[in-house]
Amino acid sequence: MIQSKFWQAFFALAPIIILFGFIICYLLFLMAIFSNAADGGFDHYEDDPFAMMGGITAFFLFIIFVILISLGSLIFYIVHAVQNPNLRGNNLLLVWILLFIFANGIGQMIYWLVEIVSKRNKLEAT
Repeated sequence: MIQSKFWQAFFALAPIIILFGFIICYLLFLMAIFSNAADGGFDHYEDDPFAMMGGITAFFLFIIFVILISLGSLIFYIVHAVQNPNLRGNNLLLVWILLFIFANGIGQMIYWLVEIVSKRNKLEAT
């Protein structure tokens, strides 16, 4: 699984794509709120309160899904970096692991581009 091109690309790109999707959905949500409040009142919750709670439940389930994808990506790329023979013998392993932890999402995508895709292209060219 560690050497699978699909899982490498998925765990590198999924956190970034989910982040942009979340930002777009949040902006659409804000636009819907402000367009419904054109008359100056925010009391549009005369409907069933369980309908509102269903939306909140879906939101929290989405957050749990994003957390699981991010943790999976972090663990996947830490294990990949530890098993990478190109990073043994120097401090690059420590640098990459710290980058994964402190720049979660972006760090994995950078590692995927620099250490996996670029080196894969060099091996295929020879």
